[in-house]
Amino acid sequence: MPDVGFLNLFAVALVAFGVPMLLGLAPWLRVPGPVLEIVAGVVLGPAVLGWVDADLPVRVLAVVGLAFLLFLAGLEIDVQALRGRPFVLALAGFAITLVLGVLAGGLFAAAGWVRSGLLLAITLSATSLGLVVPVLKDAGQTGTRIGQAVVVAASVADVGAVLLLSLFFSTQRGTGAGTRVVLLAGFALFVAFLAWALLRAGRSPRLGEALLRQQDTTGEVRVRACVALLLGLVAVASRFGLETILGAFVAGAVLAFVDRDGMSHPRLRAKLDAVGYGFVVPVFFVASGLQLDVRGLLADPAALARVPAFLVALLVVRGAAALPLLPTVGRRPAAAAGLLQATSLPFILTATQIGVATSVLSPVTAAALVAAGLLSVLLFPAAALTLLRPAPPAVPVDPVGAHAAG
Repeated sequence: MPDVGFLNLFAVALVAFGVPMLLGLAPWLRVPGPVLEIVAGVVLGPAVLGWVDADLPVRVLAVVGLAFLLFLAGLEIDVQALRGRPFVLALAGFAITLVLGVLAGGLFAAAGWVRSGLLLAITLSATSLGLVVPVLKDAGQTGTRIGQAVVVAASVADVGAVLLLSLFFSTQRGTGAGTRVVLLAGFALFVAFLAWALLRAGRSPRLGEALLRQQDTTGEVRVRACVALLLGLVAVASRFGLETILGAFVAGAVLAFVDRDGMSHPRLRAKLDAVGYGFVVPVFFVASGLQLDVRGLLADPAALARVPAFLVALLVVRGAAALPLLPTVGRRPAAAAGLLQATSLPFILTATQIGVATSVLSPVTAAALVAAGLLSVLLFPAAALTLLRPAPPAVPVDPVGAHAAG
């Protein structure tokens, strides 16, 4: 057995266990779990206490956690919903985001804060669909026009951001953007063929019986098939010279398309959530906190000033995507939609790590962007909930009583 230490991984597991326990014991603490996991990583890591380090076992599981997080994000994509007027409005909003993002990226690059304005534009263009949907459910808005518009817009933004990041800033060396366009087209054809093959295989009675016999045994054949799909598309994306996050995200989208009615197994998605959110995904969030250069950020007041600037940029760039909704839903719901679409954290973590790995983003700037993402998760959904709550009914004024009182 290789000489691998598990003390740091044990500490990360304790944090992963402690965060939901804390939220369960203190339900008044309305803070998303990933935020607390990242903050705990910062506090326990080299930046503050220095008790825990992101060693090899932690880093390996963090990579798997990132892949599983993007897989689960892709699983949230409803391919059937990407049509009609909501889809057109979402595309228009994403176009606005890209234009504003390029302008913001150019300004920050001119100020010397980032080395690549395009990377910043892509980083600011995504929405955390997994964080937005629970907010809409809490507000009872998932079935409304504004709720559906936000979900479709977030889906378009997630797909577009992952594609753009993989196309322009892949960590795979030796391929230019033009070559990656051709490789991306080949990858898309492969994915389309795979989805077709899976749909045909799903109609086989014999295969269905075999899956039925093994799905709730220790074989857990459906879960293993999903993990194989995830790792397979990650490996294929890497072989195509594309970013591996694209393969993970597309794997989830393929599964959502093939199993769009959710009836292949009623508990399959709950099992996948258990594997991801119960094990590897928290490792990614805690490890992200461990590796954040918070010390460098706090040591430089000028660098620290980037946090509110990036937060405002995120609100403007991504929040403006709700402008096409304004004539349809009105100002208040459109403002809430803008706040929800400006809520982003997992993709910011992913993009900044790729930016640091490709040397187009400094660790201090990456820490500032992640801090802005943390603030967006803390502030924007709460403000959106306030806007989505129905206004209290006005108390009618009795003109006779008012006249008598006068």
